Amino acid sequence: MGESKIIVVTTNYVPGMKITKTLGPAFGIVVRSRGLGGNIVAGLRSIVGGEINEYTKMLTDARDHSVARLMDNATAIGANAIVDMRFDSSEIGQMMTEIVAYGTAVVVEQDSGKTAPVSLR
Repeated sequence: MGESKIIVVTTNYVPGMKITKTLGPAFGIVVRSRGLGGNIVAGLRSIVGGEINEYTKMLTDARDHSVARLMDNATAIGANAIVDMRFDSSEIGQMMTEIVAYGTAVVVEQDSGKTAPVSLR
């Protein structure tokens, strides 16, 4: 994964910026499997209830990885921002989970007359 510096927001605009070009959809996909050992441990923990830490960590890591891939994809097509970023997930078979981060790749620039701090992720 690259070191993309790009603005990522869940809104359809970036405060203090104006969209000068819309490049289209961008996405980052990750498919993860817990593995047999992890599934057994998670299955035993599910009997007593509560959070299953192994799955929480796996999905958190997969989500972070999918956002990094999204940022790389948007950068590769010339974007400096992603608006309307969302996540989706689905099961593939019984042992794999797909996490998708997606949004609209755009080019933004400072909107003259408006000042709002914008941080890069």
